[in-house]
Amino acid sequence: MLSLSTAFGAAPAPVILVFGDSLSAGYGVSVDATWVALLQQRLAKQGYGYRVVNASVSGETTGGARARLPRALELHKPALVIIELGGNDGLRGLPLKQVRANFDAMLEQARTAGVRPVLVAMRIPSNYGPAYTTQFHAIYGELGQKYSVPVIDGFMESVALDDKLMQADGIHPNAQAQPILLDVIWPTVSRQLKK
Repeated sequence: MLSLSTAFGAAPAPVILVFGDSLSAGYGVSVDATWVALLQQRLAKQGYGYRVVNASVSGETTGGARARLPRALELHKPALVIIELGGNDGLRGLPLKQVRANFDAMLEQARTAGVRPVLVAMRIPSNYGPAYTTQFHAIYGELGQKYSVPVIDGFMESVALDDKLMQADGIHPNAQAQPILLDVIWPTVSRQLKK
């Protein structure tokens, strides 16, 4: 059965595609409590007619995401893609050149598809030394400048040092942290949207 909007030829709601790892997939948190679900709720409350599609996968690396993104762009035809990736690459100490190349490819894929990307910058522990840690984080700002895309900084920093906001593994934010994560994301994302 056709919905009224389809029957009268109304355009479907534009899509915001969230393309991330466990931090966006909501590892250890119920689906309706994740920052991505809260984003959908806030968009509706504030009168934005967007539909959020969460294509995040726990454990995802930039390499895996690079392979998946073209299909996701084709399938969902988003207006905006929020790319929250890199943490797993950094924790595994993957070569920075490889990480940068994967991000480059994803940003080019988005550009080719006519989709506005937003990058969520990740910081990693200094397990691999200060040079790797610093250069890893710098990739986001450099790509932001190169592609003229907004970069959201401080995503996990807003919750990571507060044990009350983290799960027992010390890596993943809990349900209480999700509204805080959304508040970090929201100012940049909302500037990209039309009411």
